[in-house]
Amino acid sequence: MDGSNALYDKDELLGRDIRQLGRLLGDAIRSLHGEAVFESIEAVRQTSIGLRQRPSQEGRDALQAQLHALSPVDTKQLIRAFSYFSLLANIAEDQHHTRRSRAHLIAGTAPRNGSLTQALKNIVDDGHSDQLQEVLAEACISPVFTAHPTEVQRKSILNCQMAIARLLDERDRIQMTPEEEEANEEALARGIVTLWQTRLLRTTKLSVLDEVENGLSFFDRTILNTLPQLYGGMQDTLAKLDPAWQGRELPTFMRIGSWIGGDRDGNPFVTADVLRATLQRQSNVALSHYLTELHKLASQFSLAQALSGSSEQLRRLADEATDGSPHQVDEPYRRALHGMHAKLSATHALLTGAADDADSRSHYVSAQALRDDLDILHHSLLAHGAGALAKGRLRQLRRAVQVFGFSLAPIDLRQNSDVHERVVAELLAHARPGCDYLALDEAGRCAVLREEIASPRLLVSPYQAYSEDTAGELAIFAQLKKAHDTYGQDAICNYIISKAASLSDLLEVAVLFKEFGLLRRETATLAVNIIPLFETIEDLRAGPAIMEQAFSVPEYKQLLQSRGMRQEVMLGYSDSNKDGGYLTSGWELYKAEIELVKVFARHGVKLQLFHGRGGSVGRGGGPSYEAIMAQPTGTVQGRIRVTEQGEVITAKYANAEVGRRNLEVMVAATLKATLLGERQFQPEAAQLAAMEALSASAMQAYRSLVYETEGFDTYFWQSTVISEIAALNIGSRPTSRKAAGKIEDLRAIPWVLSWSQCRLMLPGWYGFGSAIAAFLAEDREPRLAMLRQMYQDWPFFHSLLSNMDMVLAKSDIAIASGYASLVTDVALRESIFGRIQAEHARTVDAVKQITGQRELQDHNPLLQRSIRNRFPYVDLLNHVQVELLRRYRDNNADADTRVGLHLSINGIAAGLRNSG
Repeated sequence: MDGSNALYDKDELLGRDIRQLGRLLGDAIRSLHGEAVFESIEAVRQTSIGLRQRPSQEGRDALQAQLHALSPVDTKQLIRAFSYFSLLANIAEDQHHTRRSRAHLIAGTAPRNGSLTQALKNIVDDGHSDQLQEVLAEACISPVFTAHPTEVQRKSILNCQMAIARLLDERDRIQMTPEEEEANEEALARGIVTLWQTRLLRTTKLSVLDEVENGLSFFDRTILNTLPQLYGGMQDTLAKLDPAWQGRELPTFMRIGSWIGGDRDGNPFVTADVLRATLQRQSNVALSHYLTELHKLASQFSLAQALSGSSEQLRRLADEATDGSPHQVDEPYRRALHGMHAKLSATHALLTGAADDADSRSHYVSAQALRDDLDILHHSLLAHGAGALAKGRLRQLRRAVQVFGFSLAPIDLRQNSDVHERVVAELLAHARPGCDYLALDEAGRCAVLREEIASPRLLVSPYQAYSEDTAGELAIFAQLKKAHDTYGQDAICNYIISKAASLSDLLEVAVLFKEFGLLRRETATLAVNIIPLFETIEDLRAGPAIMEQAFSVPEYKQLLQSRGMRQEVMLGYSDSNKDGGYLTSGWELYKAEIELVKVFARHGVKLQLFHGRGGSVGRGGGPSYEAIMAQPTGTVQGRIRVTEQGEVITAKYANAEVGRRNLEVMVAATLKATLLGERQFQPEAAQLAAMEALSASAMQAYRSLVYETEGFDTYFWQSTVISEIAALNIGSRPTSRKAAGKIEDLRAIPWVLSWSQCRLMLPGWYGFGSAIAAFLAEDREPRLAMLRQMYQDWPFFHSLLSNMDMVLAKSDIAIASGYASLVTDVALRESIFGRIQAEHARTVDAVKQITGQRELQDHNPLLQRSIRNRFPYVDLLNHVQVELLRRYRDNNADADTRVGLHLSINGIAAGLRNSG
């Protein structure tokens, strides 16, 4: 077998890595804790594997007996062992994905989906090269990092994992001598010992700035280098495919955004001071990277004037440098870089708060000014035959400065519309005595708001004392304006309105912008995009009409002209799912997009959609390529923003090579959906009617269980780990909007995480089985044939079922029954779990019938293999968790039990990966 085929093997090398990592973990446990502890863990492991392979009540009873006999201390060690194994299995799987991607490149083949090279080839071969240039000039492709309490993993644990991953990667890339192989294994052993002795749990709750630091670590680790590489690789590929692209530089069409430090919806800890600190920390990461790169370039660019030559601009730039070695007087590139480094150091001190003021001549006033100096180097090298040097590190840095600027990542601000309503009401009460804004109907509110937008008078007075909440919100807007003055408008260019349900919700933000010079009445300019977020099923249905109203208001329409006649709309996947169930959420999102396209076209406004997709299918997640390709025709148009949440950020961007692959997939899908969109499937009227009927039935079944069944709240709180999740130190945001404990008030993220922990994954499938059964009750064969055709031809329907298939494969009714046994009311337990069990069976059967699979995930052997490798260990953690919940709730809440319970949550999340 040749090298490339060996690398491509789907099982052999992955199995090798998992076995080796598992063996080294066992060696570490044996060495650190003794043979008895190791044997105890191994005995339980063998029982769990046997139970997964041959499920039986006898096997479950044997496992329960083993677990029940363990002391709290031994239970904690068992959980740690299985949790760490899941982390190691994740490393091995990620490395195998990288190995297979490299094998494709070596063999000159394309992966099944998401190859950027193949997408560009298809576009050029179809004669769309010129159109591609036009699309890229207007394109905006942006993953947006968000901080949510699903990422239970500590940064220290991630660092350990990355050290192990580098050692595995080294074995694939280097032909080692026997001594080097031995050294590599010894280093792996040391890495695993370090991992084993590093805490899985945090001892304190994360602050917002802790979340900021966690998010920034992915820029240091991956994004700062990987994104410029993507641009360079894409530019080179296009130049090879079409000579017309020779010498062209791609416009900046992809940036990474962030909500971390700006998302205030339900998070009282995001203040103006936190926003200021976030901006400074982001700037520090960007500028520190540039300083490092300038230093490296200076060490490399030792070109002597007499031997290389240089442009007059370059020599002038070199002469401006005030320091430098006398030994470098004939090295203009090096002297220029030293001067740039000094100037950027002064900029760094100014922007990160280390200096209060600086002479404008001694620092860069903008990122473009730094880019201009770098361009001088670039053009000088090209003019003097040193194009190879221009294409290396310098090209990377030039692109990085263009993409990341001095602010690193645009921060989105988000707040709930109810808060804006209260703030505006308080301002109006002081500025317009007798105006009871909250008592006005929608028409009355809009009339008042339009008057204020047109008025030169300001509502905010420095002499007026405002409530604490209003003062806090006004401070945010003041900090937003200061951020623009300090870092430029790219630092914060989007303001998202949660729970947007009316035109007044948009106009309230416009009024607040005017107060701080972010809306200039006299020039009708808007410095920040106003973005409504339509979240619930009702909001999604009302969204197009709200935008119709907004575009009919002259003052608002005029503001859009200053934003290029472009309006962004955010669609909420998580809350719409929690509100109406998985199928209805997906269908209402699809319909809302179609209607928005029509509204925007009527008013001559360009649409940009922001998809609030979660990490899990239960929150709208799933593979990015399929999701983008499944968008309705005309909704992408080269512009798309997508949230990256929780543990998905780690899975996608902790490893640089995996990170680049995920970014390329997003670009490939966006360009294909835009330029090859005419190939997209157009559903027929009968298929649309079928989806409407299925959605109605599915929503009725879902809401009947979740919101209309008496006692369901009690069942949920007793049969899941929701209470224990609330006690974990895994995020700055509260798990619920209110303290009442109602499901309506619970955030979608802990809602989904709770169901995944008990292996029901209910938000990702419930209601579908009932909907299919009702739909097939009449004319079964013709209707089933139509559904099968929809699955084959319609990317939207195919994506829905593929994601549901994956969720069902990760669910386990037998394990879920153990959690149901924790419900103290026997009648309630049997009634609700019986309904869930029956619906699960109906849904599995429906998915198999439509997809034509004998078993779930027959079409996805990679996931089947993953389940086979890791689920015996995840199953065991579930069984332990049930045992610990029983002890904990029986008032045996000793420290070891409490820690063990929290460790089990961590371990199950790691094992299931995209579960919360």
